[in-house]
Amino acid sequence: MTNENLFGETIYSYSRAQAIEDGVLVDLNHVDSIRQHWKHPFACTSAVWGIIEEALLRPDQDSSGICHDISTMAKLAIRSARDAEQILFTVIITGKKHAMKLHIGPGDTAAAVLTLMLPYED
Repeated sequence: MTNENLFGETIYSYSRAQAIEDGVLVDLNHVDSIRQHWKHPFACTSAVWGIIEEALLRPDQDSSGICHDISTMAKLAIRSARDAEQILFTVIITGKKHAMKLHIGPGDTAAAVLTLMLPYED
């Protein structure tokens, strides 16, 4: 047994790419404000996407503006965070406060990715 296979053969794995394909995660890299704020791949859970979709039903909202607000609050939280992997913050979307968590870590490879989720999601 090698160090690479310390625990034996992998029984099952579920990749980030599969999660995006299945709709468990929603790729937000197509949103202008996400590309402007973040240099790493950025996705959110389907629960967060549900909050964004609900806000988009209002005529005065667009995905870029909502994602800009989320990104701004996340970046403010990063500045004072004690844990660099998981950033907890609150954002107001269409007048409602939403607690969110931004996870920063490796994706399907060792390269960094960002995943936006609700605080109880992992």
